[in-house]
Amino acid sequence: MAAQMTDAHRRFLQVLMSHGIMEGSETRKLHRQCCEIDKVYYAHDKLDDFISTINSHLQPLFMQIRKGMSEDDGRAHYALVNLAETEITKMASDYTENELELFRKTMDLIISSENGFASSTDILNLADQLKTKKMKKKEAEQVLKVFVEDRWLSERNGEYTLHTRCIIEMEQYILSNYPDVARKCNICHSLAIQSQVCESCGIVMHLPCVRKYFRAQTEPRCPQCNDFWSCDIPGMSRTDSQSPSKTGRTEKSTRRC
Repeated sequence: MAAQMTDAHRRFLQVLMSHGIMEGSETRKLHRQCCEIDKVYYAHDKLDDFISTINSHLQPLFMQIRKGMSEDDGRAHYALVNLAETEITKMASDYTENELELFRKTMDLIISSENGFASSTDILNLADQLKTKKMKKKEAEQVLKVFVEDRWLSERNGEYTLHTRCIIEMEQYILSNYPDVARKCNICHSLAIQSQVCESCGIVMHLPCVRKYFRAQTEPRCPQCNDFWSCDIPGMSRTDSQSPSKTGRTEKSTRRC
């Protein structure tokens, strides 16, 4: 039998719905505030139980609060996901057909890239190749800006990747539609877009997971096959570890080293 929903649970859900996605520390703060306002028992380590109660009541509505990780800094995030809607239909009510097509093509570029990013130049070059309705580059630039504002994409120095919200909401769609390139991190078991790959056995790891896993190791070795991890470890120079001289590329993040 599902635990009873209280006003604190309902308040928490309403705020999360209005934000779409919230960073972990903000979510924990919201949990405490909701419990205090509605005079409900609060314990700092009971957030997962609190969310499980909400999810049990959301189940008949085919919705769920899910936890994900930022690929930039490894911080936890929480998002409300609609399980009834699949793939890009989640976005259909907010965008036109050609805007959705541009998003699909952008996603293709990002997921098939070696570093989990697509340049603005490559994306804008797709604007006049859309089958639904061609876009001018100025128009496409505005659409990309909206995707960033709505937290479907993240942009850094003219390079785009999938926002944490997009990864949480579309994980199953991406894994199903990109089976040859989309993989889960060997450490946290979440979808990995920006990642490193073991040259020997092919497992992938998020960069924050790489950094955390190898932090205490003098010679980084793959958690799967135990071979030397040849990629450069974020935040750690090769001189910090007594390891062979073979290194991977050092740009943003690398799928293959």
